[in-house]
Amino acid sequence: MLKDLKTFLLLLADHKKRLSLAVLFGSIAGFVTGSVLVEGVEKLFTLIMDGERNLSTSEVAAIAAGFPLIFVVIGVSVFSSAYLLNYAGLDSISSLRARVFNQIQILPLAYFESNKTGDLISRITADATILQQTITFIARNVMIQPAVAIGAIYQLTSLAIENEGVYKIYLCLVALPFVIFPIRKFTHKIEKKARQQQEELGALTNNLSQNLTATREIRAFNLQLRENRRFSHRLAELFRSQMKVVKYQFGLGPVVEVCSSIGLSIAFIIGYYNGVSGAVFTAIFLALYLLYTAVKKLGTFASELKKGVASYQRIAEIMDTPVDIGDPDDPIDIETVAGDIEFKDVSFSYGETPALKSANARIQKGDICALVGPSGAGKSTFANLVPRFYDVTSGSITLDGQDLRRFRLNDLREQIAIVSQEPVLFDDSILENIRLGRQDATDAEVREAARQAFAHEFISDQTNCPDGYDTLVGERGARLSGGQKQRIAIARAFLRNAPILILDEATSALDSESEAKVQAALDKLVSGKTVLIIAHRFSTIKNANKILVFNEGEIKDSGSHEELYPRCPLYKALYDQQQNS
Repeated sequence: MLKDLKTFLLLLADHKKRLSLAVLFGSIAGFVTGSVLVEGVEKLFTLIMDGERNLSTSEVAAIAAGFPLIFVVIGVSVFSSAYLLNYAGLDSISSLRARVFNQIQILPLAYFESNKTGDLISRITADATILQQTITFIARNVMIQPAVAIGAIYQLTSLAIENEGVYKIYLCLVALPFVIFPIRKFTHKIEKKARQQQEELGALTNNLSQNLTATREIRAFNLQLRENRRFSHRLAELFRSQMKVVKYQFGLGPVVEVCSSIGLSIAFIIGYYNGVSGAVFTAIFLALYLLYTAVKKLGTFASELKKGVASYQRIAEIMDTPVDIGDPDDPIDIETVAGDIEFKDVSFSYGETPALKSANARIQKGDICALVGPSGAGKSTFANLVPRFYDVTSGSITLDGQDLRRFRLNDLREQIAIVSQEPVLFDDSILENIRLGRQDATDAEVREAARQAFAHEFISDQTNCPDGYDTLVGERGARLSGGQKQRIAIARAFLRNAPILILDEATSALDSESEAKVQAALDKLVSGKTVLIIAHRFSTIKNANKILVFNEGEIKDSGSHEELYPRCPLYKALYDQQQNS
């Protein structure tokens, strides 16, 4: 348990002063409860049971006022301790969430291919909430109960010294080991089951995330019943995990209480046959009760701590993930970029699966280079290596003669504009979605980029966009058509005006009229730039002066259409297949 507690103390390391004060106030509340309250009860019952009741009214009032004073001290101390610890805990968890989110922003794309989005969301939200609950529980108990136990033991010792025969009552303390053993057993079980519960919750969140991002497909393929069954199955798995945690967590309390009651019963028998006075016995009984209660709550705290640690470990796994794509120790500055890209014996693998094998290619400034080949041939991988979404497994990629890994990531990516086949829009205004291309752009520059992408017309149409450039596009651009989303993405590229442009079938979502307009805009956009076109349709590469033919991760041939068609069977087959379809 000390190791787990150390984990939490490290989490709260930035609030040492508040923690120290919380411990102080908690200790005051606990000691006053375990010692001063017990002593007060012993003296009060002595007066009631054994006294002659000849005290004056003022003396009686003074004694009676002592108890509210005791509880005022306890109450203020408990509140202060809980408030300080919760402040430290909630602030630390907010900082932890922010650090995890920051870490996610720099993790390589490969990480998200092997980790589910819903599970990551669950770790940042649900697991952090479990941590918060654990800290709240600590605030209520761990800062107070140890001091309660110490105060109770102190008072029991004092009573034994002052009253003959009382020490025999303490034989009931032999029940303490029977309290501790189940605590150890149950907390071990709770740690294991709590982690399983959080993993099931992560799987459920992932299922929900997938469902909400595929609403159109689910209805189109009548998958509602299938999705209901899958979600119900996940709910059932989570329910089973939760009930296992409940079984061990709430099973611990009754076991400890039974063991404690046996000890108290022994104390009663021994006290009865040793002639201990009623007032002293009442004080002893209260002290023993507080001692056993403190041990029980500390046992429950151990189980809560295990749950919190299991959640913290799931969060820490994200924080401990190495960021293997980052800035070099001695980066070189990017000044003027010509856009000359060269692949030298480049190989890349997704895990054990090779995606690119010994690729060699030179794409010079101003080249419009099309990447063609069957699905899974390595085209997208080739393009994704340029902005260092992935790093090469072997070989090197240079920009203007310098290895890409010598540049800062931000500096490198500032030189590249990307228009994806499926552009992602954020739930913000059209103006801000275009401004993503260059965040310091003025409103006038954003509007000019929209005009160049032939997006200004539909943005200004009150029917389509009632608030013009301030119109909210909805989650993932749900309020816009595919063609409109694509033109906004192209406007981003115009706004960025980067020397390197990557187009992933940028006109595929447009109707014929829009495609003609955007193609004319793209012809202007690509002028003087180094362009990579990931081509799925050969009609989009008519302006390419260089074509790389991919198959099974290898560049099979390169050249212009006129050069490749007669000499490259694969290129000829792909071209003829599309021409005849």
